[in-house]
Amino acid sequence: MPDTPTETPLDTLVRYLQTLRDAVLWKLDGLSEYDARRPLTPTGTNILGLVKHLAWVEAGYFGATFGRPFPEPTYPEDEEGMDHNVDMWATAEESREDVVGQYRRVWAHVGETFAAGSLDTVGRVPWWPEERGTVTLHQVLVHVCVETARHAGQVDILRERLDGAVGMRQDATNLPDDGYDWPAHVARVEAAAVAAAEAAGER
Repeated sequence: MPDTPTETPLDTLVRYLQTLRDAVLWKLDGLSEYDARRPLTPTGTNILGLVKHLAWVEAGYFGATFGRPFPEPTYPEDEEGMDHNVDMWATAEESREDVVGQYRRVWAHVGETFAAGSLDTVGRVPWWPEERGTVTLHQVLVHVCVETARHAGQVDILRERLDGAVGMRQDATNLPDDGYDWPAHVARVEAAAVAAAEAAGER
């Protein structure tokens, strides 16, 4: 839905955030349990883990920051010796439904934060340095939109590597649908890269 004169700045930011959330979850559709969870980079990045991470990000930034802690366990900040990547992967005991369900429950909790406040609502990010820990809802919304967009882009690439599935979101893939010749495009890109490398003396 396009921006309208009646939409408030808060509504616009929330709408864009929801579009990103939906895009991330869409990328899980059709994946096996193994492919949804397996590490796809040398640092272990995986699709279901990114969903879990984003749930915990929102629970913290829109919950504790504004005095509304999410009522379910998320990041165990005070646990001694905790692996700092604990939120970046799903254990075998955590089902896909568990992870996605928590993300959706976080959305509902966060929605109450949005409904109760305004962009000028002041909060405090407990894990940020003292000198910049005081924030507004506007600042945090932009921060979380940017973080979610970054991870949505990672999920795009991971999913394409797994099975070739591509697209920006389910209702608007942002890709040509006229039989575009992707292998020819890839060949052009490769040829340009080779030519540039040769010109630079790298080959």
